[in-house]
Amino acid sequence: MAKKQLLPFIKNEDLYKHVKMVLNVAKNATNNAEKKIYSNVIDPFSALFDASNQNISLSEWIKQEKSRQTQKTLQNAIGEFHQNILGSMSGWENLKTGSVSDLSNKNKKIIAEVKNKYNTTKGNHKTAIYDDFKKLLKKDYKGYEAYYVEIIPKGRNVYNKPFTPPDNRTGKRRPKNIKIKIIDGKTFYDLASGYPESLKQLYLALPTAISNVLGKKVNKVKSNEFVALFKKAY
Repeated sequence: MAKKQLLPFIKNEDLYKHVKMVLNVAKNATNNAEKKIYSNVIDPFSALFDASNQNISLSEWIKQEKSRQTQKTLQNAIGEFHQNILGSMSGWENLKTGSVSDLSNKNKKIIAEVKNKYNTTKGNHKTAIYDDFKKLLKKDYKGYEAYYVEIIPKGRNVYNKPFTPPDNRTGKRRPKNIKIKIIDGKTFYDLASGYPESLKQLYLALPTAISNVLGKKVNKVKSNEFVALFKKAY
């Protein structure tokens, strides 16, 4: 593996470890999709209409379906990946699965819940997170700020504002609390790392990290194409 430090805010060994976790999930998901594609009954009507609409063969449609199933599993792993990356930065603690909050930082006096995308959490789960934050700030984390982090924001927006999720039962939003905020991933990465454009730096470093973990060049990953894709999200 390369000795050069790829990023200023995380050690190579930590980065490679977290990249390897995602690659293993992707590999297992691909193998499972191959096994499960026929173990579950495929809706032949859905397959026919979808294949006809795209003008593709059944074998091509099945290939797409396997990819779709793999992507669904991978999305969950990416959320954990960001939590692990952030938790490996200096001063941060990854509180792991099962904790009320995902991350904490004693020096910055921050706790955070990390979600991969703006629509990852549905309905009243957001109000439950708000309520949990409120309890934590009163008891175990006095003087802290709590952040609900959406790594991929809606509509390429940048925000760091009070988190006021709606309660579906009452139709009312939780009241503004200057200590409880919602923030996009790009802004939070900068806050967590202390480095500007740190999320982009991570993204650009990933092909090299993936190549080092796999022990081979990722030749089909064209940097300009993926940089354009990153810009569409942020």
